[in-house]
Amino acid sequence: MSQHAAVVARSGRFAQGPAAEVAAFTESVSFDWRLWRQDILGSMAHAAMLHHVGLLSQRELRQILGGLAAIGREIAEAKFRWRPDLEDVHMNIEAALTQRVPAGAKLHTGRSRNDQIALDLRLWLRDEIGTLSGEVRGLQGSLVGLASRHVEVLAPGYTHLQRAQPVALAHHGLAYVEMLERDQGRLRDAFARCNVCPLGCGALAGSTLPLDRAFVARQLGFVDARGRVRLAENSMDAVSDRDFVVEFCAAAALIAVHLSRLAEDLILWSSTEFGFVRMADAFTTGSSLMPQKKNPDVAELIRGKSGRVVGNLTALLTLLKGLPMTYNRDLQEDKERLFDTADTVGACVRLMAGLLDHTTPNAAVCRAAAADPQLLATDVAEALVRCGVPFRQAHHAVGAAVALAERTGRRLDQLTPAEWQDLAPAAAIDPAVIFDLDRAMRRRTLPGSPGPREVRRQLARWRRRLSAGAAPGSRKAGSR
Repeated sequence: MSQHAAVVARSGRFAQGPAAEVAAFTESVSFDWRLWRQDILGSMAHAAMLHHVGLLSQRELRQILGGLAAIGREIAEAKFRWRPDLEDVHMNIEAALTQRVPAGAKLHTGRSRNDQIALDLRLWLRDEIGTLSGEVRGLQGSLVGLASRHVEVLAPGYTHLQRAQPVALAHHGLAYVEMLERDQGRLRDAFARCNVCPLGCGALAGSTLPLDRAFVARQLGFVDARGRVRLAENSMDAVSDRDFVVEFCAAAALIAVHLSRLAEDLILWSSTEFGFVRMADAFTTGSSLMPQKKNPDVAELIRGKSGRVVGNLTALLTLLKGLPMTYNRDLQEDKERLFDTADTVGACVRLMAGLLDHTTPNAAVCRAAAADPQLLATDVAEALVRCGVPFRQAHHAVGAAVALAERTGRRLDQLTPAEWQDLAPAAAIDPAVIFDLDRAMRRRTLPGSPGPREVRRQLARWRRRLSAGAAPGSRKAGSR
């Protein structure tokens, strides 16, 4: 390490640098280099503020901004040499700047790596939330598109993985659209609490210099919907808080769980035993031994990766639970969990959208399963209720009818009117009407039900929403 680099990295308190194994153990630039854009953006805003309050000359500001821009171009072009001996992204960029621009030595005025990393993480996560929200919107669009293309397909709905009642397959898909919309709400909430500027809080107690925190916040877009500046109000909380990271990872974990449930449905439905859907070859794999196999590996990996994302959330909560105020080096461990969660969930959302775009329901197989008359047993009980039979008695009568059909080796719709009359003397059951699947679906008219009219209404509603919706923080959304 050069004398200059040693000064930058260690400060005058230490007579020598860290042992090689300590340096290797404590470095974070191998993963926090991903924050370079945000670090440069924050440094540019900080430099502009230092000039604004008279701590940098116009010439020094120009030199610093020019030097930071040049470093940014080198990093973008993969020409910048990252040095593990300088520990992290901040020290690498600052050391490179100071070597090129003497005024760079003034850039750290009134700033600590504690509030610098808190700023970088918030800037990075703001962009990531906007990007992920847009990708979730795309997945919702894929679900709505699949449902719209196959709105007439009927299939069994399940409870306890047992056939329960018939539903439109589109209705099943729209259930996941609703789940993802709640996920969108959690991302919006996470964005709002992430969108708070910590810069100017120093190591933990601010600064005696005349810094203008609001100036920096405006420069970096830390404002609410009405343009009011959003500043961290407590300097100790600002540098030690990682709630916003946990909140994002919790929202992402729920997205992953919802994707896992959808993946499980698709895995079951694509099996020979169900045969409800066909996945495109591009989203499946074969077997190294069995030539007939077509495995739903993409869906299985999405299901599997949800555990990884939940694990990241658990790791973060465990990391934070025992930390005293304020900053502790333990917090270095937050970034790999955060980065991995964002990368994993984003990839799963994109792959699931692609998988759905190339999945086709087997309408005939689905309808044959939905046409099982036992799925309309509840409809029979409700028909008895309309005849004045108390529901508990109606439920018992239909249960007895199911048992009779099973004992005599018949389907439920093959019981005679006389047998129904014996089971429910107060009512007349016309099997031709009650067990007509299409009529049964048209009877489902309540809001939120799987009847054809309501499904079409919900599809139209979602098409309008998706065409008009904007992702939280989309004005700042970056690319992966």
